[in-house]
Amino acid sequence: MQRENLNDLQAFVTVARERSFTRAAAQLGISRSALSHAMLALEARLGVRLLTRTTRSVSTTEAGARLLGTLAPRLDEIEAELASLTLLRDKPAGTVRITAHDHAIATVLWPRLMPLLHEYPDVRLECSVDYALTDIAAHRFDAGVRVGDQVDKDMIAVRIGPDFPMAVAGSPAYLAGKSVPVTPRELTEHRCINLRLPTHGGLYAWDFEKDGESLNVRVDGQTVFNNTFLMLQAALDGMGLAYLPLDLIEPHIADGRLVPVLQAWWPRLPGYHLYYANRRQLSPVLSMMIETLRFDG
Repeated sequence: MQRENLNDLQAFVTVARERSFTRAAAQLGISRSALSHAMLALEARLGVRLLTRTTRSVSTTEAGARLLGTLAPRLDEIEAELASLTLLRDKPAGTVRITAHDHAIATVLWPRLMPLLHEYPDVRLECSVDYALTDIAAHRFDAGVRVGDQVDKDMIAVRIGPDFPMAVAGSPAYLAGKSVPVTPRELTEHRCINLRLPTHGGLYAWDFEKDGESLNVRVDGQTVFNNTFLMLQAALDGMGLAYLPLDLIEPHIADGRLVPVLQAWWPRLPGYHLYYANRRQLSPVLSMMIETLRFDG
């Protein structure tokens, strides 16, 4: 088979998995129009329609689903075998793609993996910020990070960080002249900075716990973000109360730019865990990163 045909088959698998020409083209590093033309040419060569296109989505036909089920595992096996050849190199090499929360990337992944990248210049790391519970196999990530170790049965979870507290805080300017909430339910009387969850499109409900009692509160406000650090900035700018990992707001509490609220109710969340597919043979680079990130405290 000619190389360009193999490339077209890989492109088809990417489109079928992503269900989007735009996302697939971005992942493949080509234009959307070039990808669309390649798929039309592949269908013409095979003499069968593989994809059903609408203005909003892409899905596989019966023939496309059959081809995807046959091709995808084999292409994954080829990719894994090529990755395993790096064992024959003097130094580790290869690319690892990880999807994670921005806070996890900034506080755990990057500080631990940056020295490794300096030591091994042929190792590449791609981090994708995502709050969704991403299907790493479908989106061709090597690993993902989430709070806690509850993962699908075909995944393995490795703790990479300690449990950490969440906290609520607001700027002195915002709190000036307002009654400070004493219980979480009083947050409904305040402007709060919300987090949009991509999985179902809803807003994150703030979790609290005290003396064995747990509750969550749905808050309201003028601003909604899908980024932890933008939420922090909004709190510093006086836009309301924010619910954030304590380590992010502690420096601003120390210098008086933020005021802590509801300290007695701040919960501790289970630490970040790296999860990856339960495969017999991991790539050497991913194995090295897992050992670098592993937390035994």
